[in-house]
Amino acid sequence: MDHKDLITAAGITDKTLMRSFSYINGKWCAASDGATFPVTDSADGAVVGEVASLSASGAAGAVDAAQAAFSAWSQLLPQDRAAILRRWGALQLEHREDLARLMVIEQGKPLSEARGEIDYGAGFVEFYAEEAKRPNIEGVTSHLPDAEVELWREPVGVAALITPWNFPSAMLTRKAAAALAAGCTAVCHPCAETPFSALALAELAERAGIPAGVFNVVTGDAPTIVKPWTEDARVRALSFTGSTEVGKLLYRQSSQTVKTLVMELGGHAPVIVFDDADLDCAVAETIKAKFATTGQDCLGANRIYVDRAIYPEFCGKFTEATKALTLAPGMEDADLGPMMNEKAVAKQVEHVADALAKGARLTCGGKRDPLGPLFYQATVLVDVPEDALILREETFGPVAAILPFDSEEEVIAKANDTEYGLVAYVHSQDPRRIYRTSRALQFGMVAVNRTKVTGAPIPFGGTKQSGLGREGARQGMEAFTEIKYLCRDWGQPRVGQ
Repeated sequence: MDHKDLITAAGITDKTLMRSFSYINGKWCAASDGATFPVTDSADGAVVGEVASLSASGAAGAVDAAQAAFSAWSQLLPQDRAAILRRWGALQLEHREDLARLMVIEQGKPLSEARGEIDYGAGFVEFYAEEAKRPNIEGVTSHLPDAEVELWREPVGVAALITPWNFPSAMLTRKAAAALAAGCTAVCHPCAETPFSALALAELAERAGIPAGVFNVVTGDAPTIVKPWTEDARVRALSFTGSTEVGKLLYRQSSQTVKTLVMELGGHAPVIVFDDADLDCAVAETIKAKFATTGQDCLGANRIYVDRAIYPEFCGKFTEATKALTLAPGMEDADLGPMMNEKAVAKQVEHVADALAKGARLTCGGKRDPLGPLFYQATVLVDVPEDALILREETFGPVAAILPFDSEEEVIAKANDTEYGLVAYVHSQDPRRIYRTSRALQFGMVAVNRTKVTGAPIPFGGTKQSGLGREGARQGMEAFTEIKYLCRDWGQPRVGQ
């Protein structure tokens, strides 16, 4: 099927949202040598389209544009920046269905999840449109006689925003809305597997009136594009969502220019189900925590610890709920869709085989599905041994690992025994136990008796090797600002004044 026919078949009505060139300084740019790369539909391997693959000089040109636009954008009245951001967010909601369908054909997630992502991402734009008006001068009580002290928050300058394939729209709006609201300009690099969502946001940014050079999207090979940004002293902040391994690389590359870094890296989330939990609620919420986005989520439940007193009943109910999940191409809007690539599927195969070889039991799934090479069945492993790979590594897929525990102290120690610290899930009805475990868990976020906790008003982020800084909330915008301290002496008044 020709990619134009594919777009039509996907039901995308505004075809101008599907752009194939990078967006730099208000212009759509091809690579200087004409280089492109293909983007495929993970459901069937069909080519969705060819996208410009820019060189390092193209990446530098985007920084040139952002640097040139910074002065005017940062000096724009906050309410004027806010008005432009509000228009951008409104356009995202106006084109919600097209943006969601475009996401499905490049990313593969179920259509209802894609619609939810557009709503989620637009929520950050709306939130930061309001926050743009709030970084006021702060008065501080002076520690010096005859001195007046003020703290000013000023935008850092050009910000580089690097986004992943699993949430190709929301991760960009979450970063860009905060940076632009603060008065920064942005150079953005979307993952090469899912560039169309970012380019559609650039199209809507242009329609919203975001000035040329303020919001730039550069497509191509990640090392080619991003490495020059890490080395460019004009890029004062870098925000990245992705693996801990790549995050460490960017950390090292950025060290020579001492950038502000915001990094949302890997996760290895534990679910802890105590014997006093609402069992049906715990099962339903853990299903969500494990299988949303086909398990391809840094917040995904990777280790499910269940009190031995309720362990058999939980495993039985969880297995039956997993068997009821549907698997289909994203446009059919099942519970799960295809995985992103063969590497992701291979990891599920490896983790399942390793766990079974070490004594785990398979209660459902456990293999590729006949729907296609990138479809993997929702899988449940029980009695998973402590030395299994799945309990040490982030699976990032639809394989659930369940094991029992005997005491609160034991399970807290096991949950914390990881280099990651993004999110933990706790199920209990005892307020004292909830308080104790929430304080003891070494994670940046703790969800109690529920799964969904994120959103624009909260500071999203983790501890340890799950990242640096926070996204969302007031803290998310502060990451793109510097504090300037002013100490002012009015001098002695003259006689007669």
